[in-house]
Amino acid sequence: MSWKDWVRGAEIEPSIYAADFARLGDQLTTVMDAGARIFQFDIGDGHFVEPVTIGPIVIQSIAGPVHGRGGVLDCHLMVSNPERHIPQVARAGGDSVTFHVEATSDPARTAELAREHGLEVGLAFKPETEVEAAVEAALAAGVGVVLCMSIEPGYSGQEFLPESYERIGRLRELLPEDVFVQVDGGVKLENAARVRGAGAELLVAGSAVFGAGDAAAAYAELQRAVS
Repeated sequence: MSWKDWVRGAEIEPSIYAADFARLGDQLTTVMDAGARIFQFDIGDGHFVEPVTIGPIVIQSIAGPVHGRGGVLDCHLMVSNPERHIPQVARAGGDSVTFHVEATSDPARTAELAREHGLEVGLAFKPETEVEAAVEAALAAGVGVVLCMSIEPGYSGQEFLPESYERIGRLRELLPEDVFVQVDGGVKLENAARVRGAGAELLVAGSAVFGAGDAAAAYAELQRAVS
């Protein structure tokens, strides 16, 4: 299976980082019942980004139930030396890894390592990185997804950076049609349609889904806004 099999038009991708970990299993079941199939799993190392976040042991605990429902775990590596983390993610049950262009000197080699471990691959870039530089690296690495960060990576709940709309549009313009544009940071009901209109196919939403009183209803409303 690949990104081309997983993406069904425009997708709202709930970010597990924003979930309530005291009831994580129930929350995942609830949003999957509402139609969610692709989940972002953020791994932060306390070095590339300030917070140390969830890791492979949590992937291992949820991979079975998520895969059993036809779901996918898209692991966003907010880490230095992503090569060190790729084998752990694969063993734990991740389906794809997205690493940062700023975190590796050889994106093509990092992508190849991920594929050797049976993972699909994406490339992420921070708000201060030029779109053109990210695209050049993504094409060299042959990734299936390019993630445009619309906040500084690290913490959930930040506000969407307005200049990201133009960056998303430029990214979509430069990438081949078969490479998906993903956006992460500050996506909510008020801006989801505009983010989609700018060119994004995968819209990561954390607080807007799991921070709502009814996560399933929030997911469904966001999905309708981009469909």
